Amino acid sequence: MSAVLLIEDDDRIRLSLAMALEDEGYTAHAVATAEEGLAAQRTHRADTVLIDLMLPGMDGYECIRQLRRDDDVPIVVVSARDDTHDIVAALEAGADDYVVKPVAVKELAARLRALRRRARAIAPPAATTPTTSVLAFGDLEVRPEAGEVRLRGEPVAVTRTEFRLLCELADHPGLVLSRQQLLQRVWGHEFGDERVVDVHVGRLRQKIEDETGNPRHLVTVRGLGYKLQP
Repeated sequence: MSAVLLIEDDDRIRLSLAMALEDEGYTAHAVATAEEGLAAQRTHRADTVLIDLMLPGMDGYECIRQLRRDDDVPIVVVSARDDTHDIVAALEAGADDYVVKPVAVKELAARLRALRRRARAIAPPAATTPTTSVLAFGDLEVRPEAGEVRLRGEPVAVTRTEFRLLCELADHPGLVLSRQQLLQRVWGHEFGDERVVDVHVGRLRQKIEDETGNPRHLVTVRGLGYKLQP
């Protein structure tokens, strides 16, 4: 049974969403503040975190940043704010996905299942398992079986979602994948906000490119999508 940490200050929403998630088969631990959420994740680590942005005290953006410093747990923002700035800021802080209120619980549960499947798919193998598969793009190496990214031989710290995105592009070297294709293959969404893809591509470029404004590996093909090249 998957454990979900829900950080939501509205009592009615927090209670109803926690109950709905439990009906979907999850164990839900619900708290009202970011501070409570951080403490809960340290003591009883959840498999996924759902978080509102407008919280009393520490806001959701800072909570996401603090969670992301030492935890690669999948983070989904659940917020009434649907402005591009808010969505981009939350994703840049380290969130993996963004859902706008009011929430359809069935859709949310499907997104959580997709996150869990991706997390299992990219889990590093046991130390005794050979990890010989290397997808090389010049000085950039993606090692799907080992869960590693290396640039000029040095390890690059990426989130699970960033790694899954990079693996998907590396599996199709030189081929253009549209934003919609990436949403479906990486996030498991048949339809969704393509800004999620753009922000994660931007975050990856900050980690693997010498010049983010003139990327060499992860390039944009205007009007079509993205591709990975040597």
